Amino acid sequence: MRKSKATIFLVVLMLLTTLLFGCAKEQKENSQGDVGNNIENTTYPMDIVDGFGNSVTIKKQPERVVSIAPSQTEILFALGLEDKIVGVSDFCDYPIEALEKEKVGNAFAINVEKILELNPDVVFLYNEALPESIEQIKASGIAVMLYSPETIDEIFNNILQLGEVMGVEEKAEQIVSGMQEKRDNIVNKVKNEKKARVFYQVWDEPLMTAGEGSFINELITLAGGENIAADGDGAYPQYSVEAMVEKDPEIYIAPAHTAENFTLNPEQMKELKNIIKSRPGYDVITAVKNDKIELLDPNIVSRPGVRIIEALELFAKAIHPEVF
Repeated sequence: MRKSKATIFLVVLMLLTTLLFGCAKEQKENSQGDVGNNIENTTYPMDIVDGFGNSVTIKKQPERVVSIAPSQTEILFALGLEDKIVGVSDFCDYPIEALEKEKVGNAFAINVEKILELNPDVVFLYNEALPESIEQIKASGIAVMLYSPETIDEIFNNILQLGEVMGVEEKAEQIVSGMQEKRDNIVNKVKNEKKARVFYQVWDEPLMTAGEGSFINELITLAGGENIAADGDGAYPQYSVEAMVEKDPEIYIAPAHTAENFTLNPEQMKELKNIIKSRPGYDVITAVKNDKIELLDPNIVSRPGVRIIEALELFAKAIHPEVF
């Protein structure tokens, strides 16, 4: 059974341009537990289990690919496969070359007709929000692969699987190896520092955060912080202001965006910090008293893809700037 999330979170996800739908813990452990353990063979046709536990057959080495998720698009570009990408989601904006690709909708409104016209060999998606559309695509003979990584190891596995599917295993292994080394270096820098109490704001009204089971929680922990919302109900729960104030975060982290503007200039970021500080009850928390409101690039910290270690570094610098 998949974990359901509040309807309002659907809106939040659209604004964040990530599509953070999770799948059941047991199923994800079976399908994504150990890096690289999902590959049944390495020749075509290839039978492979995707991130949602679905068995998928890749008939031949893909030459035409559609990605309906920013994180998957970023992985494909990192693997050097930009020439094989024939369609992307409305939200795919990194690297900048992704903006030049044909748009095919998003995980909540797939343009099936356009996808069929593009005639891809495989479509990469982030969730199962539109099962009827997914079945239409599958019925045309196009392979569909779904991913919803919520740990760094699952992200690594996602990268390795895409490399395997696309026939660029060595490149994928090089990318993951580099990410693992950078992760370990960051963790070593902060491991002897005192844990700081951290609150991460996913959304402001109602207040939503990242709890246990989310990759944000793992980033906070690895970066030398203590996520005060780890006891929340689910990976991305609503959280009461009273509970947040009582736990008194020393660092208050939020993505640098508003509902109206996803890209903020320095003046707008200063204004957003002031808005956070001025909320009722916030004046008593240590993070506000010490001016420790940290705003991080939303595209980097919200996308579980090849920039996840960049996200870890941003968290580590926000929590322990003294060691960087």
